[in-house]
Amino acid sequence: MPIMDEEQYKKLRQFRQRIDEIDIEILNLLKERLKLALDIGKTKDTSLNQALDVTREREVFSNILNANQNYFPEEGLRVIFGEIISACRNAQRPLKISFLGPETTYTHMAGVKFFGESPAFLPATTIKEVFEAIERKRCDFGVIPIENSVEGTVALSLDCLYEYDVKICGEIFLSISHFLMNQSGRTETIKRILSHPHALAQCRLWLQANLPAIPTEEVVSTAQAARWASVDPAVAAIASPLAARRYELQVVAPSIEDFSDNTTRFLILGQSISRPSGNDKTSLILSLDDKPGSLYKLLQPFAERGVNLSKIQSRPIKKEPWRYLFYVDVLGHIDDKNISEGIDAIKEHCTFLRCLGSYPVGKE
Repeated sequence: MPIMDEEQYKKLRQFRQRIDEIDIEILNLLKERLKLALDIGKTKDTSLNQALDVTREREVFSNILNANQNYFPEEGLRVIFGEIISACRNAQRPLKISFLGPETTYTHMAGVKFFGESPAFLPATTIKEVFEAIERKRCDFGVIPIENSVEGTVALSLDCLYEYDVKICGEIFLSISHFLMNQSGRTETIKRILSHPHALAQCRLWLQANLPAIPTEEVVSTAQAARWASVDPAVAAIASPLAARRYELQVVAPSIEDFSDNTTRFLILGQSISRPSGNDKTSLILSLDDKPGSLYKLLQPFAERGVNLSKIQSRPIKKEPWRYLFYVDVLGHIDDKNISEGIDAIKEHCTFLRCLGSYPVGKE
């Protein structure tokens, strides 16, 4: 290895000294930002008791990325400022987030990506438990899966949106990438591979091509597989990157899923509708009169007003055979004139209609 001369070493010390000075400047600015966030928290209407403002946080990211002009890597900026916002928000009022657990699952990852690491994440064993925690105000927000690009819609999530009095206040898309991990990071030590049945199914071709002689076993979650691998050197787990970090496992092979475009959409549940952001989505749930042309009469008022219906899906109404609920996503905010007028126009053709929420469109 070449040895630095005195001049090079002097320059290196100067660069490092300047980095140390910049780090202190950043820290002092973070302290100032935290103080302003606390002042904002005190100024907010206490009756709202809402520390999260999805629209405002979207504005902050937009301002940062515009000012950056592609100099600093965008994904790095999103992570850095996501955690800064998370820490400042949590200082205003610590948040409790219910999610379909256990920890290190993809729903947990979606929650961390949306809220940052600062809130208290409370795992629930079922989707219904998440809805109950929000409705009974045991938690501030909830995170649930709603649809997957490969597997389709999560039916239980749709049913719970009808059954519980909650609002959708955000959405997030997460690419589902399965990692093979164990204690050593080497394939030679692997005697068994554990994971959730869905994860094993989604990695079947890779396993057959690369580790055909190693048996696989199903467990209740990818998190449990990772926990098992953390105590047994002969076990490898198929789990999330978050699980590898949490259980201090080494990655044997990243992204072993058979379909690379596997993406899940998650909903952020709360008690209130988000402010308009300029790029919003409104979700409705409704049932129609059982008459010819009812569905056309639902679509026509939105089409006449130039409203884009991005999704429409039906679900049977429990205890009412052959009657259906329709879940409809339209692009725009409920406060927009064309959206509110469109909703008013379809009410007379609906036997039931409720707005599930208006919220900023998630980045796919």
